[in-house]
Order: sequence, then C-alpha cells, then structure tokens
Amino acid sequence: MGLLIHVWGDFIVSLSKSGSLCFACFAFAASPILFAAEPPAINPFRQAPSEREDAVPGYIEFSDGAIRPGLIHLTRDMRLKIYDERLQRQREAPLQAVKQIECNVKREWMEREWRFKETTSDEKVYTGRSYLSREYVHTITLSDGRTITGPLSAIVYVQPQDNVPPSPGEHREPPKAEQYLLNKRYKSDVGQDLKSLVYVKRIKLGKEALEEGKKRGRGPRDEG
Repeated sequence: MGLLIHVWGDFIVSLSKSGSLCFACFAFAASPILFAAEPPAINPFRQAPSEREDAVPGYIEFSDGAIRPGLIHLTRDMRLKIYDERLQRQREAPLQAVKQIECNVKREWMEREWRFKETTSDEKVYTGRSYLSREYVHTITLSDGRTITGPLSAIVYVQPQDNVPPSPGEHREPPKAEQYLLNKRYKSDVGQDLKSLVYVKRIKLGKEALEEGKKRGRGPRDEG
C-alpha cells in the first residue's frame, strides 16, 4: 500500500490511500532549531553593579592630609570643564585621560557680613561678624604630560577600597560612594575658622596611584 508522507513540526504524518492518518514521533537529533540554547532569563530585581564601569582607580588627598583611596568617577556622562587661562577658552577632559588634578589657593580674604537696617530700607549695617572667602585655581595633568591651568568646578565621587580583603565566605556590602566638590570659589560660614576649611588638594589617578593611596592610609579625617 502506498503512503504519502509529510513532515509536520516534530511529527511525520502518513496518509494512506484509505485516507487514514498515521502519526509517528520524529526526533531531529541534529536539528539546531529544536536544540538551540535559549537566552538566559533577565532578572529585573537583581542588584545593580556596585562599581561604575567608567570609574578610575586612584586617591583623593585633602588639605588636612587625609587620603581617600578608591575608584573615582564623575557624574555619569560628564567631563571635567576647566577654563584654560593660557588659551583663554573652555576646555573639556574625560577623567580617563587625566593623571592628576591639583588645587592651589589663589587668594583668600575676609568679608564682613552686612544686613539691611530695616525690612523696607536699602541701608545696610555691619553685623560685627565676618566670613572667609577663597578663590582656587586647578591644574589638570593629562596622561600625555600636558597641563591645563584655570578655574575648575566639578563634583567628584570616590568609592573607598578596603585594605583588608574579605575572609573566605565572608560577605561585605560594597561601600557607598563619597561625594566631594572642586570649587572655583568658596565662602565659609560666619565664624568658621581657617583650619576647618578643608578642601580637595590633589587627585591622583591610575593603578599605581591607588596603591600609593592605600600605603599612605586614610589620615586625620578618620579621627573622631
């Protein structure tokens, strides 16, 4: 008896002359379609990576001698923007292209605090209190040795690195990134003394800088 044979999905369908259907399972052992690996499922509730992919190893040094070694980054998709005093124009530099950022106090002065004598009056009177104003200048050293000097304002983040590695099987939550400001100009609170005006003095970047920062320790800001 003659049969008409058709392949349908995972089965062979045989049609006899009498019109009856016969089904037989057919295994495609070598079929790449049936046995292709499925893509891994995406868990929308998984924890986000704790380290930024654009972070650069290094350390931050403060004017009081404190050190913060770790992974350093800017706000996402941001670059350092500095006014080049030599070329008299704005320059931009990605953090990955920077070797060092150094800050110096250009000038500082005391300013008196004034207030209006009366609510409806334009006349001002001296309160007897003063505050300190500072103006900073930054020098960026690029990886190729070139330097750019001028006013710089930026927000810098550092995710601290622990000098003590975790024990086998020990779980540690990654430390939160700390935020610091690079200022063009800073005005203290009224009555604040000079020693308390701590600022970011230097940022060094690179793997060697990170190891240097770990060796130098964290410094006075950890006290108390």
